[in-house]
Amino acid sequence: MNTTHRAVEKALEILTTFIPYNKEAGTVEVSNKLGYHRSTVNRLMHVLTRKGFLQQNEENKKFQLGPTVLYLGMALEKSLEKDLINIARPIMEQLRDKIQETVVLEVFTGGSTIVAHVSEANNISILTSNIGDVVHIHAAAGGKAILAFSNERVRQRVLNKKLKQLTPNTITSIEILQKQFQDIRKSGLSFDNQEHIIGINAVGAPIFNHEGKPVAALVIGGSSHRIKLTPEHPVAVHLKSATARISEQLFFNPE
Repeated sequence: MNTTHRAVEKALEILTTFIPYNKEAGTVEVSNKLGYHRSTVNRLMHVLTRKGFLQQNEENKKFQLGPTVLYLGMALEKSLEKDLINIARPIMEQLRDKIQETVVLEVFTGGSTIVAHVSEANNISILTSNIGDVVHIHAAAGGKAILAFSNERVRQRVLNKKLKQLTPNTITSIEILQKQFQDIRKSGLSFDNQEHIIGINAVGAPIFNHEGKPVAALVIGGSSHRIKLTPEHPVAVHLKSATARISEQLFFNPE
């Protein structure tokens, strides 16, 4: 490795010492932590400061991450939001092929969910989901998966209105829905027991972004004779695995 490459590598290692809490640190602390010569660390930290990757407290001369890191993070966040479908598509197709059922990606818009992508199975299904469809959030597996992991303020805003009775099975009681949300948070799965369409069962699981917020959900829907609403069913197990993979690519940390 040539000198330039090694210097870049050291500079990047310096930046990582401020993860995860961005606590102030001086050159001596960073030097001791990384085991590099103090003069090398001092030189690189001042270069990083000039480029905005670090900023220096003029009073105690210690350093923190600078605005350039924030701008990079904002750019990454925007690209992840834009690329959610591209990230999810191959995983959805693998899931569809494994379970031979249609897989739907629903994204949260703040008050409802919208179908963003559909991986159609080859089997005959009475489930029809089209890109752009708005889904009743209280009666669908995807919406309930998202609401369960949203904060209480979001849930109250969504549920604080008349909930439409779509089928005899649709739950419109906020008290019962809140109990369901507790169960969803425990299992990581939500179920639609013919609540949206008679004859159709669905299983949903949330997708989380890097902030731990539920931004979307994957849903597997099909005939109530085929889709069983239990966490142990292979459909549910494979679904949770798929959403975990998507969340991981959105830099979600479950710890």
